[in-house]
Amino acid sequence: MNVLVINCGSSSLKYQFINMSDESVLAKGLVERIGIEGSVLKHEKAGQDKVVIEEVMKNHKDAINLVLKALVDPGHGAVKSLDEVDAVGHRVVHGGEKFANSVLITDEVIAAMKECIELAPLHNPPNIIGIEACQELLPNVPMVGVFDTAFHQTMPVESYIYPLPYELYEENGIRRYGFHGTSHKYVSERVAALTGKSLEGMKVVTCHLGNGASLTAIKDGKSFDTSMGMTPLEGLVMGTRCGDIDPAIVTFLMNKKNMNAEEMDNLMNKKSGVLGISGVSSDFRDIEGAAAQGNKRAQLALDKFAYTVRKYIGSYAAAMGGLDVVVFTAGLGENSADTRAQICEGLEFLGVTVDAGKNNIRGKEAEISKDGAKVKVFVIPTNEEIMIARDTKALAVK
Repeated sequence: MNVLVINCGSSSLKYQFINMSDESVLAKGLVERIGIEGSVLKHEKAGQDKVVIEEVMKNHKDAINLVLKALVDPGHGAVKSLDEVDAVGHRVVHGGEKFANSVLITDEVIAAMKECIELAPLHNPPNIIGIEACQELLPNVPMVGVFDTAFHQTMPVESYIYPLPYELYEENGIRRYGFHGTSHKYVSERVAALTGKSLEGMKVVTCHLGNGASLTAIKDGKSFDTSMGMTPLEGLVMGTRCGDIDPAIVTFLMNKKNMNAEEMDNLMNKKSGVLGISGVSSDFRDIEGAAAQGNKRAQLALDKFAYTVRKYIGSYAAAMGGLDVVVFTAGLGENSADTRAQICEGLEFLGVTVDAGKNNIRGKEAEISKDGAKVKVFVIPTNEEIMIARDTKALAVK
């Protein structure tokens, strides 16, 4: 069975074409600048060099049509015919309380996704556009929706409820939803495989650290709490997002600077985080370089980030009544030994101790805790695409 995994952004589209018999990636690629001048498809067939196709793509339908053409191209295609595309799995950012699991997409499911647009106005619309374009181009192929929020639907009410008037939750869905769920679920399942232990009875904190970052407390294999909230703005300091701040700062700045809601939202989402503190970049590699050259604000940004992650790990250990495993994943978590070491420094009282030699790795699975450490620490590269493909296979063959 061959599954096409689609992840639509507002002007981009990532995809992988996976043979589910051995979970091998037959082809993958990225479409950039959809609807913008200079749109391009970067396609890579397994075992071949990347092919760059520059073509006008006015919308996501054009982009998906070009992807499908690339998959069957005689030179760089992965299959001879689109009949060999057996199912399509779509990443959907927000499923609200409507979806606790992945689902086979129907008209009713799409209608429910559209109801969640107000909760994710930047993400859900392109996700839905991608689904509808695929349905038009591949009308007889089953489609599956896999939601970033679904894994977190197991959180107890005291984890997800906000201390606001309760009717705001009942009438407007104001609550913690959490994101990166597919990634957190994948690495937690890899923990079970790597340790040879069941997740039942295990207390794990997974750290998805990239430009967008979140932590999840996983108890007995289920999401118990997570750092992102109703939107991906809450929680950790991120590349350009502020994370947790005193909410009164919002109204204070709006009054003081005469800012409207859109300007305030832009400041918190696009101009804050380590970019705002450092004044250098939202890219941690640039910030690390600047800090190494003596830039104090760059160093402060790194210190604030590590401090915030460390504080969340400690709070989740308290909330779960203990800690067995810490996992680092995503771009920064997988590739920055310095960041991992800085975060774990000071968590020795919990039993977290990192071996400097083991920690000197990038982008591969490894245990980096000291021999005999009470709490195991792992680096596990995430693979959201394979999780989407597995759910798609399970639902599409029924």
